[in-house]
Amino acid sequence: MTPRAADRARYDKATAHLDAPLAVVDLDAFDANADDLVRRAGGKPIRVASKSVRCRALLERVLARDGFAGIMSFTLDESVWLARAGFDDVLLAYPSADRAGFAELAGDPKLAGAVTVMVDDVAQLDLIDRSRAGGKEEIRVCLEMDTALHLLGGRVRIGARRSPLRGPAQLADVARSIARRPGFRLVGVMAYEGHIAGVGDSVAGSPLRSRAVRLMQRAARAELATRRTEVVRAVRAVEPDLEFVNGGGTGSVQHTAAEDCVTEIAAGSGLYVPRLFDNYTSFSGRPAALFAQPVVRRPGVGTVTVLGGGYPASGAAGKDRLPVPYLPEGLAYDPQEGAGEVQTPLIGPPADDLLIGDKVWFRHAKAGELCERFAALHLIEGDRVTGTVPTYRGEGRTYL
Repeated sequence: MTPRAADRARYDKATAHLDAPLAVVDLDAFDANADDLVRRAGGKPIRVASKSVRCRALLERVLARDGFAGIMSFTLDESVWLARAGFDDVLLAYPSADRAGFAELAGDPKLAGAVTVMVDDVAQLDLIDRSRAGGKEEIRVCLEMDTALHLLGGRVRIGARRSPLRGPAQLADVARSIARRPGFRLVGVMAYEGHIAGVGDSVAGSPLRSRAVRLMQRAARAELATRRTEVVRAVRAVEPDLEFVNGGGTGSVQHTAAEDCVTEIAAGSGLYVPRLFDNYTSFSGRPAALFAQPVVRRPGVGTVTVLGGGYPASGAAGKDRLPVPYLPEGLAYDPQEGAGEVQTPLIGPPADDLLIGDKVWFRHAKAGELCERFAALHLIEGDRVTGTVPTYRGEGRTYL
């Protein structure tokens, strides 16, 4: 029996009493992935990206482990909810225009002390001030710097379009604006290198592309390490008491941790290890989050139909954004239909061994987005379900 076949047997046995569709997290794999992230971080704390987990119980589980500290959230509403739930170190990784959320933050000392918001423009400070609604609490802010690699004099850009702040002088200017402005305190700098941390460098069947990605990432790491050091030095000249410098992502943990100026690493997808993280030479993890769809039809030889399954991930549309049939091995989408809203035909020899009601196990392309489709995660240890916990959706929390 192959390791994947053994996993299928465990999952089928553990969930035999449960009807699909359903979602599971293999806690043995989840914990092993957490240990690997800590190993790669080399002693620097890991701030957990909540958008990649989207389950309070699992955020609590990982933050109880040595090597993890703090949450990186994705909306202000979520940040406030997490802070009210007892998480006392929440970094909002994206700028917000949530005026009600800022009013709540400015009016509550506990929330204001627990949540740090992201800025990269003085206009964002203006919006916060207009939103205070009389609240006088000091707002903790973090500056985000652009990490993209610019080539050919800036005519070629590789990397996400995030912050407009790129060089030391730009970030220092905004830092001075914050320092002069009552009601705000600059506590951190963040730089997310998505073109390094979120792009696989070992693409199956594409050796030339894989080599090109590795060359790009090597150049990007060197350029960013130098520029990030200069940026942090310039910002610390304005605010010597910075609490943290955050960088990284699941695919670049060990490289970012090696930079002296970085004090903490951001990661989250590496806990679940979705399919987009299969193509990396820098690490390998164990798939921990899966979902099952039931077989409801057998249209013909070599074909079964499962209920639902059309759960595409965000990003540029393409086949890599689709969930992948994972267990049993050897199933594939019908190229004429793909993953369907209500039914998904699957083709391949294993289909002939599947009966009505059997489960087919899938992996999502991304990590936390799976939780937007399910209200609960069944937690598996060995071949037993040892708990069932709500996702954000299961708690009535849908933020984006």
